[in-house]
Amino acid sequence: MKKAISKFISSTSVDVNTVNELARDLQRSLLIGDVNVELVQKISENVKRRALEEKLPPGISRKDQIIKIVYEELVKLLGEEPAKLKIPRDRKYVIMMVGIHGFGKTTSIAKLAFYLKKNGYDVGVICADTYRPGACDQLEQLLRDTKIPVYRHDGEKDPVKIVKEGIEKLTSDGVKVILIDTAGRHKSQETLMEEIRALQREIKPDEVMLVIDAGIGQQAGVHAKAFHEAAPVGSIFLTKMDTSAKGGGALSAIAFTNARIKFIGTGERIDDIELFNPSRYVSRLLGLGDIEGLLEKFRLAELEMDKKRAEAFMRGEFTLEQFVKQLKDLRKAGPLSKLISKLPLPGVQNIPDEALRNADKQIDKWYAIVCSMTPEERIDPHIINSSRIKRIARGAGVLEKDVKNLIKQYRLAKKFMKTAKRLPKKFLEKV
Repeated sequence: MKKAISKFISSTSVDVNTVNELARDLQRSLLIGDVNVELVQKISENVKRRALEEKLPPGISRKDQIIKIVYEELVKLLGEEPAKLKIPRDRKYVIMMVGIHGFGKTTSIAKLAFYLKKNGYDVGVICADTYRPGACDQLEQLLRDTKIPVYRHDGEKDPVKIVKEGIEKLTSDGVKVILIDTAGRHKSQETLMEEIRALQREIKPDEVMLVIDAGIGQQAGVHAKAFHEAAPVGSIFLTKMDTSAKGGGALSAIAFTNARIKFIGTGERIDDIELFNPSRYVSRLLGLGDIEGLLEKFRLAELEMDKKRAEAFMRGEFTLEQFVKQLKDLRKAGPLSKLISKLPLPGVQNIPDEALRNADKQIDKWYAIVCSMTPEERIDPHIINSSRIKRIARGAGVLEKDVKNLIKQYRLAKKFMKTAKRLPKKFLEKV
């Protein structure tokens, strides 16, 4: 996929053939990654359609726009929202780990316990795997140097009893977050799935986390669905993302079930674990180190105005309504004071900070004032006399001086923008 993006970036021009070639390269890389054929087709069609149809924002190159489109379509495939660590620190929180035998569940539990401890949580682990010989020994070995307590009861075969006793013991020792290592099972093993249901009923864990090996590819979605039916799965831990060629299939299949991928395992060491962030993952996938910079570039450009309107605005040719709307749109990209200070315009650095901060606070008030005006007043504020100011102020619920201040700032802005009338193209390129 990195090769596909590099090849596209190095192309001399962007036309229909270049876009089709990029779409084909993306298809190949996604199919090699075991992503579902229908999803691959959908993504490539979306990339082609958007690349050829979407209007180019002012100051943005066609290549940057298409890279952003590819990025957005892949993030959409993997679930757009990044996972968050929402574990309370002031009460007991129980996480039951479930998964298929041989998929690295015990190792993942050790990783999660270590991750939580590093993040300041008091963690303990209960070994409730009564089927696999050496399961508890493995857990203790993995956590040996972490000082994380492991509760085990070798003589007991009832996992529900083990877990209840373990929770009581760890809680009395001051442990707040308790991880339960259950026996591995296959989705078709009904007796073991019933055990999961019993634990769910009796223990009522705060969260059920399913551990899945990325190596099974598209089958990950099937397993996620089966386990979710036995015990509502709140999150998923996807292991072996560093070694599997089918990671794309597992990620996309799980996301397709609307299950939430919370953690991914990225290596063999106990600290090879990270919260899953789709946008960051796709950025690495595409080799785009500065994707945030590219997205910020678009946020600034998405002002719903074509090049002609942009140049007219820079020449100071805008109405009062357009002036206020432009300020509201700009503010979506961040504090107005910071944005204006970065504009490549002569004299912008000389604007007092206090004036910029006041402008930021005034925008909502100004918008209400404009909404209280007649269409004629919005286009030509020169017709606004004292009686009109009184009416506008009453309608907007502001003071008359606020209306006068808006008109004053509008006139100053027009005068200021006209100083850059010879620089519209330069401005657009830099923004």
